[in-house]
Amino acid sequence: MNWEMIGALGQIIAAVAVIPSVVYLAIQIRNQNKESRRASANVFILHWSDLRKSMSDNGDLAAIHLRGLQSFDELDSVSKLRFGSGLGRLFLLSEGLYRFYLGGALDPELWGTFERATADLAAYPGVQEWWSTRRHWHTDGFRALVEQMIAEPRNPKAYQRYSEPPFHT
Repeated sequence: MNWEMIGALGQIIAAVAVIPSVVYLAIQIRNQNKESRRASANVFILHWSDLRKSMSDNGDLAAIHLRGLQSFDELDSVSKLRFGSGLGRLFLLSEGLYRFYLGGALDPELWGTFERATADLAAYPGVQEWWSTRRHWHTDGFRALVEQMIAEPRNPKAYQRYSEPPFHT
């Protein structure tokens, strides 16, 4: 055996030894990406919760929300802005969570809870009036999902136990 053969054999052994390292590195990067997407989804969930909390902490905003559910068009301009801003954030967060769900970073069962909450909101006439003015802000896929929710005959009842005059469902 000469030095050239020994050198060639060494290169083959080195090349074969690198393959498991590259595979290991690829697996680690994939796992890290998955964890990063899950962490990002958790941030969206936290923002969703914070937004909902802001409504419970602010009676004026809660009253605007309940009136806006019935009719966005009948709200005064400041109330439209406040109601629309809240809905805009909720739908943006819902869309983000939907994207995480599609990408596998959000458990389907957990996405289902947000999907049902979004569908409950989309059932209200005031939300539908607002959506018609803002649907172009969203991706085609999410827009189709919300419009499918709106098209399904659904009796809006998420807030029916909260009603008091002038709020009726």
